[in-house]
Amino acid sequence: MPEELDIRGCYIGDLLSNVMAQAQPGDLWLTVMTNPNIVAVTQLLGLAGIVILEGHKPMDEALERAGKEGIMIFSSNDSAYTLAGRLQAMGI
Repeated sequence: MPEELDIRGCYIGDLLSNVMAQAQPGDLWLTVMTNPNIVAVTQLLGLAGIVILEGHKPMDEALERAGKEGIMIFSSNDSAYTLAGRLQAMGI
């Protein structure tokens, strides 16, 4: 796993087809989705990582796949709006 993430932007979305069409490599993905498909999409697109919002926790299978693939998954109790504001204030 990387010690630092190279975050170039942020994408907020819960519909996989939209994420696949709109997210850019290096984006940090903010979502409420918790299933293993989030890992596959993150790897496919070269996203910086995943933040699961509103206190949701990733499924065990998602964590296992993320560990194998070197994908970082974080959890936050914040809403997408709140966390996006914080990230923007940090320059992301």
